[in-house]
Amino acid sequence: MSNIQFNLLPDVKLDYIKTRRTKQTVISVSVLLSIVALIIFLFLLFTVDVFQKKNISDLNKDIKKFSGQLQAVPDLNKILTVQNQLASLPALHDQKSVSSRTFGYIQQVTPNNATISDLKLDYSANTISITGAAPSLDVVNTYTDTLKFTKFSTADKTSVNQSAFSDVVLSSFARTTDSATFTITASFNPIIFSNTETPTLTVPNIQSTRSAVDQPSIFKKNSAGSTH
Repeated sequence: MSNIQFNLLPDVKLDYIKTRRTKQTVISVSVLLSIVALIIFLFLLFTVDVFQKKNISDLNKDIKKFSGQLQAVPDLNKILTVQNQLASLPALHDQKSVSSRTFGYIQQVTPNNATISDLKLDYSANTISITGAAPSLDVVNTYTDTLKFTKFSTADKTSVNQSAFSDVVLSSFARTTDSATFTITASFNPIIFSNTETPTLTVPNIQSTRSAVDQPSIFKKNSAGSTH
C-alpha cells in the first residue's frame, strides 16, 4: 500500500522558513569573511610591525658597518676626488678645442701674397685676431671678404654651409707705396674646432689661397715677437 504525504504548512510558513535559512547563510558567510579579513589584517600588522622593523634595523646595522669600513680606508677623500676627476675626463676631452686645425684653416683662407706676423685665438671667447702684411689694401680687403664668406660643413651633415666666421672687421690698417699692414678681427664658430665634429671649410673663389698654390711660408716674424 503506497504512502501519501500532504504538505500541511501554509505558503507563508514556507516562505518564512526559506527566508530564515537565507538569513542564516548570509550571516555565516559574513562571519567567515570577517574572520578572513581579520586574519589578513593581523598578518599585515605583524609584517609591518615585526618584519619591516627588523629589516630596517638590519639595514641600519649594515649601513653603520660599511660606513665604518669606508671611513677606515686611508685617504678616502683623496681617492674619491681622483675618481670623480677621472670620470669627468671624457666630458672635458669632448669640450677641448682642436687647436691643431688652426694652421690648416689659416692656410686655406689667407691670400697667397699676404703674410701673417701675429695670430691670436681665444677658444673660450671664440675670437680670432690676424695681423700681417700684404702688397696692397686690395689684397687685405679680399682677405676680409674671404673670411666673411667662408662656410663649413661637418662629416655627419649636422651642420651644412654654415658661416665659419662672423663679425669680421678690418680693425686697423696702414699702407705705404709698396705694401700694407692690417689687423683683422672676427668671431669663429666653435664647431670648426670641436673635438666631436669633423668640419670641412669651403672657401669662396675670390683669390688663390696659400693651400691652392702650395706656399707654406705664411707666417713672418714681426719686430715684437712671433705668432701665437
